Amino acid sequence: MSQEQELGALAAEVAREAGELARTRRQQGVTLAATKSTLADIVTEADREVEALIRDRLLTARPHDGFLGEESGTAAGDSGITWVVDPIDGTVNYAYGIPAYNVSIAAVQGEPDPSRWEALAAAVHAPAVGETFTAARGHGAWLGGRRLEVTQETPAGALLATGFGYDPATHDGDLATVRRVMPIARDLRRMGSAALDLAYVAAGRLDGYFERGLAPWDLAAGALLVSEAGGIVTRVDTDSPRPLLIAGGPAVHARLTEILC
Repeated sequence: MSQEQELGALAAEVAREAGELARTRRQQGVTLAATKSTLADIVTEADREVEALIRDRLLTARPHDGFLGEESGTAAGDSGITWVVDPIDGTVNYAYGIPAYNVSIAAVQGEPDPSRWEALAAAVHAPAVGETFTAARGHGAWLGGRRLEVTQETPAGALLATGFGYDPATHDGDLATVRRVMPIARDLRRMGSAALDLAYVAAGRLDGYFERGLAPWDLAAGALLVSEAGGIVTRVDTDSPRPLLIAGGPAVHARLTEILC
């Protein structure tokens, strides 16, 4: 088994355990702990508890690795590998009882910056539906025993997904972006979970995805799923406060890039 596969197996194991904790806490009732960038951008007590579990499990298994988590920040390691973690991606869905949330874990090599790292392994676990999407660099993307492949053709138009920022000042721009892509769209989905959107692109459930302002932990695992499923993921406007991520099969990615860049 390669290092990438070993990291992927660890990511999947920890993601499933963390997801079960998140699911249990959801059944018990959600307690809000804080808000982040705006009043709409929330943190639950479960976010913090789940991330603490993930951090403990990963650093017990690999004590020399670094860690970058949405809730607890960065801890440097000396192995050259960093774990990039979103304990509950889709926190607003989670708080409202909508099952579109997940645990997202990726192992990356290099600086913990999406423009500089090389993703090695990823797991996106959706506990409400019992699905675990996994990928290891050079070994494909998988859902259980099924190898994933992005959509290659969209004769009826592309089923696209996107997301909006929490800051109301960004909504007009995000809506304008949607209007620009609708001529090539079969329809549009907005699930509120970037990692799931990317996992669904990898699985061919969505044809493409675009969104501005994603954090490193939003995209680390999902981007590797897409690329290992034969898709393309790019980030543009990386010097802006809200870089744009575009993901899809080669044809859809090219069409979105032509429209949006």
